[in-house]
Amino acid sequence: MLIDGNLTGKIIGAAIEVHKQLGPGLLESTYEECLFFELKERGIKVERQVDIPVVYKGNRLESVYRIDLFVNGEVIVELKSCKKLEAIHEAQLQTYLKLANVRKGLLINFNVPVLKHGLKRILNN
Repeated sequence: MLIDGNLTGKIIGAAIEVHKQLGPGLLESTYEECLFFELKERGIKVERQVDIPVVYKGNRLESVYRIDLFVNGEVIVELKSCKKLEAIHEAQLQTYLKLANVRKGLLINFNVPVLKHGLKRILNN
């Protein structure tokens, strides 16, 4: 399922700017740092490396899940710098959306010549 919205458009615009400035081929952590900076510069509320709790039988457990960027409490952004996006990357974002009870997600692969070819918009079903 695809999502639309002004906020996701702003996130994508910021990601395009980062990609334009840096190009493909760098580490995921570099893109994360730069996109975090770019979103903050644009006045968008964003958090980095947000832990996602796992609740099991009413108990909050220590989690190994961590969101790359959480934008405005509405959109989870998972960043990649890989040859191509795989089904496992989408499954990872779906897991984050489910555990965090968030509806909208963006999967962004910066390791592409044109960023629009590395974008996936995902909804939590």
